[in-house]
Amino acid sequence: MEIVDRLAGASRIGLGLAAVGRPGYINLGRAADLPADRTVEAMRARAHELLDRAYAAGVRYFDVARSYGRAEEFLAQWIAARPDAVDIVVGSKWGYTYTAGWRTDAEVNEVKDHGVATFDRQLAETRALLGDHLDLYQIHSVTPDSPALHDVVLHRRLAGLAERGTVIGLSTSGPAQAEAIRAALGVRVGGRPLFRSVQATWNLLEPSAGPALAEANDAGCLVIVKEALANGRLAVGADAPGDVAALAAALHQPWAAIVLSGAATAAQLASNLRAVHYAAPPLNLAVPAAEYWQERSRLPWS
Repeated sequence: MEIVDRLAGASRIGLGLAAVGRPGYINLGRAADLPADRTVEAMRARAHELLDRAYAAGVRYFDVARSYGRAEEFLAQWIAARPDAVDIVVGSKWGYTYTAGWRTDAEVNEVKDHGVATFDRQLAETRALLGDHLDLYQIHSVTPDSPALHDVVLHRRLAGLAERGTVIGLSTSGPAQAEAIRAALGVRVGGRPLFRSVQATWNLLEPSAGPALAEANDAGCLVIVKEALANGRLAVGADAPGDVAALAAALHQPWAAIVLSGAATAAQLASNLRAVHYAAPPLNLAVPAAEYWQERSRLPWS
């Protein structure tokens, strides 16, 4: 059954575990959001609390990645403890290897590689944790120069996974997201489109991928919005809590099927979920894409 069908009637907000699957990340305000002692146990407890609250509120899509520290592990443990949660949809990503060793001061937090060997290794690692709970598998952070857009051996591997029932997708990042999305839409295996979903950054500061995401939706792809709060930069506003207005703006895009919450606290999650009932104002906060991504690259891991 297609992901869109399985999400019918559920909240359009999904929960991403990037902020609570590892001790360090680039979201603003983490020092106040997370326990001072970010042990594996403390982070697992926070992730499970958020998963419980999200599920109770109707959230059914959960987003993890190999590079999100122990996010896949935390989600797998939660699934094992919740046999009632049979209606969830799980998406994960491969292509980055987590290298921080559960530290917040690591010089290198993750290493990118879109080669076949990395795919084979990380798929096995994901399967070992999530088993059959892998509905969507995405190439992590594809840019126009990614070899994943042209590697026919990799494409055959991905098509084989699709034949076994997993939806194949990609996430994008950087100022040329639109170019990467359009290139991905042209990838075919056996005459059929390979990629059935796109997860991209879109927010009030960086909406440049919007037209390409509309094309992806028209082509039958599931469109997932990430970083709708611009890693915390849109979390404060005047007319309404900034997170609500920013998430609502993403939800009101006609091509957006799912918008991810990256909440790190129960209060943030509750506030994020209010966005489905908020009438988005006509805000124009866009900055040049290159400027946005340069500033994002300077955000410290903490």
